[in-house]
Amino acid sequence: MKPINKLNVQDEFIGFYLLKELNLRQTNSTPPKDYFDIVLSDSSGQISAKYWDVTIQDKETFLPMQLVKIQGVVQNYRNQSQVKINKIRRAREDDGVSLTDFVRCAPIRPVDLLHTIKLAIHEITDQDIRNIVQFCVGKVEEKLMHYPAAKTYHHAYFAGLAYHIVRMLEIGDFICKQRPFLNPDLLKAGIILHDIAKPEEMIAQMGIVTDYSNQGKLVGHIVMASNWIVEAAITHNIPIDFEIILGLQHLVLSHHNLGEWGSPVQPQTAEAVALHYIDLMDAKLQMVEDALDTTADTEPWTSMIRGLENKSIYRLKV
Repeated sequence: MKPINKLNVQDEFIGFYLLKELNLRQTNSTPPKDYFDIVLSDSSGQISAKYWDVTIQDKETFLPMQLVKIQGVVQNYRNQSQVKINKIRRAREDDGVSLTDFVRCAPIRPVDLLHTIKLAIHEITDQDIRNIVQFCVGKVEEKLMHYPAAKTYHHAYFAGLAYHIVRMLEIGDFICKQRPFLNPDLLKAGIILHDIAKPEEMIAQMGIVTDYSNQGKLVGHIVMASNWIVEAAITHNIPIDFEIILGLQHLVLSHHNLGEWGSPVQPQTAEAVALHYIDLMDAKLQMVEDALDTTADTEPWTSMIRGLENKSIYRLKV
């Protein structure tokens, strides 16, 4: 069985894959016909797929997050690889496959990622800031062990959120040494807190987001995290108009930078500016790394990356 990142155009293959996404669509023909618009995934990556002429039985049989055995062929559609599924069935117990074998994970063990985050919290010298960060992390500590950082854009895999935070902490340590005017406690706190409410915003299974929670849809992780900071302040008898509370809220509320990206305010403290660009750099570079890792070595270009304005990345032959 070929892993997804080894599939090339014109390859005919049979194998087991995860239905990461499955949506029922209709063709533009007259009369319209039903088909499945699918994202297949395994531990090496994902690829879009189409299954035409869907039957009533198919609609009742196949659901997202199922393991399936398919027979298909890789085609070129608008300069992107896409699978045409010729046959499909659900995986059976006697097939000897497990869902965990098809889930992409962060390259560092979740327990080690969480340990690194806790060490960073311990290094925060300001007691009030440390208490607030510990309070917020405590709300989602168990989920940090497996939740992704996003549904599709970046770190969208098992323990992706914790991996994103740890990579940002590494960048933050370097930036603080290079730019000593930055407050290391505030920047560490901002890095840990900026997406800390993501596990309450999203509904995820095995690192794959299947939907957004009601809180996620109606409030969002940015506002939720800001509210948690206030809740933490009240719990620890810290005045909510204290400068530290204002600074931490501003870090969270401004880290997306623009209103159209979800931030109600733009970064207006030194640490908030640093946080935004650290977050942006880690997210963008992870998109590139993931695209390269999940593209067959024989392919010179990756698929289009939504988070990079739908640009593809060229693999230089050097």
